[in-house]
Amino acid sequence: MEFMQNEKMEAVAFLADITSHLNDLNLKLQGKNNTVCELMSAVRAFQRKLEVFKSDLQEGLLYFPKLLEQTKGENRPQNHVAFLEKLIENFKIRFDDFRLGKQVLLYIENPFLVRNVREFSAEAQQIFPWASAASLQSELIDLQENLALKEADCDTPTFWTKMVTAANFPLLHKMALHILTMFGSTYRCESAFSTMNMVKNKYRSRLTNEHLHQCVRLAITPFVPKFKVLATDQRCHFSH
Repeated sequence: MEFMQNEKMEAVAFLADITSHLNDLNLKLQGKNNTVCELMSAVRAFQRKLEVFKSDLQEGLLYFPKLLEQTKGENRPQNHVAFLEKLIENFKIRFDDFRLGKQVLLYIENPFLVRNVREFSAEAQQIFPWASAASLQSELIDLQENLALKEADCDTPTFWTKMVTAANFPLLHKMALHILTMFGSTYRCESAFSTMNMVKNKYRSRLTNEHLHQCVRLAITPFVPKFKVLATDQRCHFSH
């Protein structure tokens, strides 16, 4: 009876540890401004970590502190390795068919680190068949040798929308915009729907569709008015 109780507590400790790792991944996937490249980088990093976790179960339990505390250093991973193998397989089924290759992801995050232009153009053509391999390679080389762009200090969306212009790099610019505007998560949709539910409550029965649209736009827009400028420009009329 005591042995069965220990096994149950061991299973609980293991699940607590692996759930903690999954929660860490979940936090990285949340937020408004994450690009699909950043999200896929987080997922692929976690897939590699799962392989490390699997090996660690048979060694020192470095990534399973609660399990280590429960087993008191006596490794009994047989019941948990199968769970991790299924989790690894589940991640492969869900994400391994994602079409953005490593070179394309690297090109979005930092195009100056792309070393093999042929491999990059081949991956890009699988996603965008209309793209010319010769033009892709030529534009990427021109971009990598542009000192002004190389020294640009800005985030990824700003780099591709403001710094890399369609006039100088039409193909790279167009392809980057396609990738950056992909919906990497449902966070924005879910947050907008939650905002709409808050605005459209039972106490606002006379709220029209047009007014609701305006309220939701005001609630979810990232734009912040310059209140000091507005107050300075406003002329107050004093009564005599």
